[in-house]
Amino acid sequence: MKHYSYDKWVAYVKNEINENTREELESHLYTCDQCLETYLQAVSANESSLPVLSNESNFTEQIMAKVAPNSNNDLSTMEIVRLVPDTNNDLSTMETVRLVPDTTNGTKNDAVNKTINNKKPFYQQAVFHYLLAAAATILLMFTGAFQSLATYANSLETPQLVQEKKPSMTEGVINKTFAWMDSLEKKEADKK
Repeated sequence: MKHYSYDKWVAYVKNEINENTREELESHLYTCDQCLETYLQAVSANESSLPVLSNESNFTEQIMAKVAPNSNNDLSTMEIVRLVPDTNNDLSTMETVRLVPDTTNGTKNDAVNKTINNKKPFYQQAVFHYLLAAAATILLMFTGAFQSLATYANSLETPQLVQEKKPSMTEGVINKTFAWMDSLEKKEADKK
């Protein structure tokens, strides 16, 4: 497995790398504990250079206000809120990015649009399956199917005294072998 150097992780923390390298490093963090440890060391060593969060008291309220659903409930667009550093490296400014479907070629944002616009029909939702299972269980209980299954299973567990026990094939072979050996011994005894 390829491991990245401490300097590479410091550049990542300071946001001094291009977008492709950033994505590569982020995906690598999911699989490599050693690089995760190196990354955490780089973060703690460079804490003073990281942006400062101003106005911490109502930070959550600001984010929730930006994330709150629009009044028009239009699912054809999606909004993403991100923090943008000020000139003095302060994270007090929030920016809202709106993703709008690309109508020029139709294939660029299809994956995003399908996940946003696809609402499953009722028969494909988990609640429908739970209700169907509950209804089938109640129906089988009231018709007595479970009771008849229980009595059938009980009858299989108890040995049938009426049936004659047949010896297994192995027991039959052993019995025949002993009978043959006894007949040989008898012939030998008769010859003497």
